[in-house]
Amino acid sequence: MDERKIGLVATIAVAVVVLVAVSIALLMFDPRTTGADALRTGGLAAGSIVALYALWLNDRRRRIEEERQKTERQRHELENRRAELDRDRVADERFARAVELLGHETDQVRVGALHALAGLARSNPDYAQTVIDVLCSYLRRPFAHPRYSADSNAPTSGFAADQERRWNAEAVDDAERKLQVRLTAQRLIAELLPRAEDADAPAYDLDLTNATLEYVDLSGRKIGTLMLRHAKLFSSNNFSRCEFRGPAWFTATTLGTGRLFGRFRCEKAVFHERAWFSRVKFHGRASFDGTRFNGRSKFSDAVFTDRMSMVEAEFTGEADFRAIRFEAAAIMLDTTFHGAVQNTGITTSSDHEVILPAGWKAGSA
Repeated sequence: MDERKIGLVATIAVAVVVLVAVSIALLMFDPRTTGADALRTGGLAAGSIVALYALWLNDRRRRIEEERQKTERQRHELENRRAELDRDRVADERFARAVELLGHETDQVRVGALHALAGLARSNPDYAQTVIDVLCSYLRRPFAHPRYSADSNAPTSGFAADQERRWNAEAVDDAERKLQVRLTAQRLIAELLPRAEDADAPAYDLDLTNATLEYVDLSGRKIGTLMLRHAKLFSSNNFSRCEFRGPAWFTATTLGTGRLFGRFRCEKAVFHERAWFSRVKFHGRASFDGTRFNGRSKFSDAVFTDRMSMVEAEFTGEADFRAIRFEAAAIMLDTTFHGAVQNTGITTSSDHEVILPAGWKAGSA
């Protein structure tokens, strides 16, 4: 006999005892009580005992149900945790395999690995910064192309100079295939970066130090810290409408013509922290129209061999324009400065249109 049956039998027995005891007590000690009244009162007392048992039984059932639900929740949480661990394990395996395939000798396999990494970052945002770091690392690998070495504006040295001496038809084809893979990596990085107007999205960092790039288009994207020190940018590169949440370092970067006429566009962008363009060599048109520099900015020792436009740009922090050389047209119309400005040693070309802010002095190049 289980516990519930024993409890029920005991309750009934107690109820009967109470019924009899109350009824007899009333008949013995209260002469005015009739047998029916005594029996009714005893029945109420016995019913109270049964009701108390029912309440206890119901409370016990409730506690058992709560324990069952708690156990079920714990089991469900364990299953979810196990599923998450399985997903993390699969993601780690996918990541490791894709990184391994980046070193494959076949360019189609490398492109597939790049897309696999980008897909992993989209499905698992926790991997986004790591994947971007890997793609940037791939782009930092030494790379040369016959167009770059043939560009008189981008002097060859080191790896590129050695490669230039060995160019042949097969090497040119191999360089073009490698370039297509690199262009894919650049495009995937741009796609992984959130839109500039997405206020809640994280700002991912890019480290492209010493990278060789072509057709970089990060327009309209939000970027954390950008490292482009000593990089080489060819053809047209676009950073317009970008929002740089962290410092941007373009120090000593060289911009060449590459496949097409070289151009650097950084229009209506916002630099919230430092914007360092010191010693940058712009071999092509450069435009900073409508860009806001909220932090310190530095263009000292920069060289512009083609037209430079900085119309309606705004500098909130300190600005350093010392020793800039304008070899072509320079248009700084309606450019405003709210902080300290250093502008000594500027040289311009007398053969081209030059519009500098009021009070600025420049010598002839």
